[in-house]
Amino acid sequence: MHAPARARPVRLTVAAALLGLITVSCGGGSTTPKSPASRTTAEHGYEAAYDAGWREGERLFKDGGKGAGVREVVWGGCVRRSLTAQPHNVVEKDRGAWVLGCKQAVGSGTDRHPPTRWVTRRESDPDLLARFRSWALANGAKQPARQIGQVVLVHLGDRDYDVELATAYTGTSAKAGVKQLADAFATWWDGDDGDNARAWNLIVSARDGKHLITRNL
Repeated sequence: MHAPARARPVRLTVAAALLGLITVSCGGGSTTPKSPASRTTAEHGYEAAYDAGWREGERLFKDGGKGAGVREVVWGGCVRRSLTAQPHNVVEKDRGAWVLGCKQAVGSGTDRHPPTRWVTRRESDPDLLARFRSWALANGAKQPARQIGQVVLVHLGDRDYDVELATAYTGTSAKAGVKQLADAFATWWDGDDGDNARAWNLIVSARDGKHLITRNL
């Protein structure tokens, strides 16, 4: 049933007014701009990771002073801590950025230089895998070496990196086999990391990417 001709303008005016009120009411919450910091953190995970590393570095500097700087920067403390640092979901967005923040804060506590791009870089190294498999064949570690699908260098900055073995293991695989692989690789690794780089950690990961075991290198 249609409204009489004279009533239409009135009803349309009321409807328009009500629609305006609803629009203002619903849009009120979205007119307040987010702070630049919250926008940046949401858009750039490396900044959130850097901030978390910076906070940890500040704590270490406060507790250990200049000695902490040597331990965490020169001896790789920040890199090793990054594997278990919390909150894990923030750190893993860019572990290299976390390490950068930790090292900068523990070095002085004031010299803050956040990254402007992702820091962590993953690079497959098939030659390293071939050389390890050759060694494993001659040293009784052929079977665990066959579980490796890829050797990945996880660059955490200009100088620091980890070595990750991406394997066919699962979270329920025999722990003895995982440990045997980690022990064999760590034994084979000669520590010659080159003039400008240093490997700190060995990570054996499952097929879904979960870390199964870690070793110092």
